[in-house]
Amino acid sequence: MKKVIFAASSGGHLTEMLKLEPLFNEYNYLLVTEKTDVTKELAEKYNMKFVKYGPCKNKIKYVLTIIYNILLSIGIVLKFRPDTIVSTGAQIGGFFCYVGKFFGAKVIYIETMAKIQELSGTGNNVYKIADKFYVQWENLAKKYDKAEYLGRLI
Repeated sequence: MKKVIFAASSGGHLTEMLKLEPLFNEYNYLLVTEKTDVTKELAEKYNMKFVKYGPCKNKIKYVLTIIYNILLSIGIVLKFRPDTIVSTGAQIGGFFCYVGKFFGAKVIYIETMAKIQELSGTGNNVYKIADKFYVQWENLAKKYDKAEYLGRLI
């Protein structure tokens, strides 16, 4: 059975990722998101790993959290050895896409529905390395050669 990491930051990105829940049982999967009071409860239902939540109020703490999460991403990818990384963004989703790609995983990125006219920052970065890149608005598929529109998650 193929191994897939589904990675997304908490909040709306995770909400969009959970719309893919019917796919989880088709794979040996791992769902990765930031640890918050809300997401901790999801571990009772899903096979999960958490990275550190890092609000950007304190810039030094934020940079340290980014470094920590990148190292954690490397550890999770090396231990799980996924065939594919699927992400809806944002920051930690991008980390997993790059780390997974470096270690030979296929990268599938789904741009958030909130981005109507342009790609998000994470979307712009991952677009360069994605094996499949999906958008949730038809006009974005027309603007970006690699982007495919298959409909909306929400």
